[in-house]
Amino acid sequence: MLLDWMRRPHWREWWGEPEEELGKIRKKVEGRDTTRPFIFQVDGRDKGYIQVWYVKDQQEADVVAEYPWVTLLPKDAVGIDLSIADEGELSRGLGTKVLQAFVRKLRQDGCRRILIDPDPANQRAVKAYRKAGFREMEDLLGRTGDSLLMEHENTEGMF
Repeated sequence: MLLDWMRRPHWREWWGEPEEELGKIRKKVEGRDTTRPFIFQVDGRDKGYIQVWYVKDQQEADVVAEYPWVTLLPKDAVGIDLSIADEGELSRGLGTKVLQAFVRKLRQDGCRRILIDPDPANQRAVKAYRKAGFREMEDLLGRTGDSLLMEHENTEGMF
């Protein structure tokens, strides 16, 4: 199922080669990576993929070589990646709602700093993330290549 999703044009635009990306997710599922992957559902139907990654675990040489800006991030932060399965579900509020629910869960689990890093050219995602409460990290603008670092504003008073 996930490989099918990754082969879709709206995924291919922002993700790498489907087989390579699926291999990376397989490592996560098998516990060989600290990133936690999930398939999210709405009304019992699989609707997309979401993962949470830990900044401190991404500040190793192999990751830093490809994404040097990761060293600029707070070690105690977590990051989120999200993709919606079906293109017809884009721009309908699904991503915003899923992110809001996922952020609430992360806050309940004790996460204080929650980041997301879309490609700035992906304006549909940036807009959804803003609606979900994420804001650009002003001090990192122009310093993170093809990633726009955004942090969730804690408006619920948790932590």
